[in-house]
Amino acid sequence: MTDPLHIVCPRCDGINRVPVARLHEHPACGKCRHALFDAHPAELSSGNFALHISRNDIPVLVDFWAPWCGPCRMMAPAFVQAAAQLEPLMRLAKLNTEEAQELGGRLNIRSIPTLALFKGGREIARQAGAMDAAGIVRWARSRI
Repeated sequence: MTDPLHIVCPRCDGINRVPVARLHEHPACGKCRHALFDAHPAELSSGNFALHISRNDIPVLVDFWAPWCGPCRMMAPAFVQAAAQLEPLMRLAKLNTEEAQELGGRLNIRSIPTLALFKGGREIARQAGAMDAAGIVRWARSRI
């Protein structure tokens, strides 16, 4: 018997316990009833970043981006497509570095877009530069 996984809700930041066997059954948040996985990246901020990184028992792939960045805007649809392919075994999330400059600095984000993969509360891989959906999926799967 595998212990339930802790999954942070992308909408209300509630922490949910989900049995591994039920991950693919479209689980909903016990607090807000929103789907825990909806094939769209979660929007992170300075306020909830640490919670999502440290309390999700699944890996979290974060796209560090900015609204003025052309390659970031070009990669955004590919990141959504990748979310549809990688969920629920991985949470995809976006962090606007313009709104969270201090966090971007602390994490040493030097170019955007940058993808960083977190597992167990710590960064395990990083890749700078825009990629298509297949490239994102391939890169993420090869790192876990």
